[in-house]
Amino acid sequence: MKLTSIALAAALSLAAGASFAQPAPGPGAPDAARHWQRPDPAQMAQRHAEMAQRHAQHLRDALQLRPEQEPALQALLASMQPPAGAREAHGKRGEGAEHAMTTPERLDRMQARMAERADHFRQHAEATKRFYAALSPSQQKAFDAMPMMGHGEHGHGGMRGGPGMRGGEHGKG
Repeated sequence: MKLTSIALAAALSLAAGASFAQPAPGPGAPDAARHWQRPDPAQMAQRHAEMAQRHAQHLRDALQLRPEQEPALQALLASMQPPAGAREAHGKRGEGAEHAMTTPERLDRMQARMAERADHFRQHAEATKRFYAALSPSQQKAFDAMPMMGHGEHGHGGMRGGPGMRGGEHGKG
């Protein structure tokens, strides 16, 4: 009886261990971490251009823009583009230059980037206000109901919450 109990316990232990084992990867399964490559800049630029076109068309359709409002829309869309050279500079960060800097140098560089972003935001805010002024009252109401570009419910924070969520609603979504 005692021997049967020990044998049963051993068999159950082996069965339980086998149930937790993970299957071996397939013969040709790639190691994703090892094979990741930086996206092709031309493909990324193409993807950004397509997204911008879809966004522009969405604004035209949702707000039912009239032809005379097109210049204000184009100015708004132009203000949303990153400054010239921003993508290239972004891609080159962290390639050793920043690691060779002293802390005060890194702080000065960060401050310069913040000033560039603040200037870009100021230009975007002015273009948005000009576009808004070109809208009719009903279009303004529809525009007000839209989430802000890059922010709002599923903006930078996404569905998981984070800095893109409005009104302290982190985690909801």
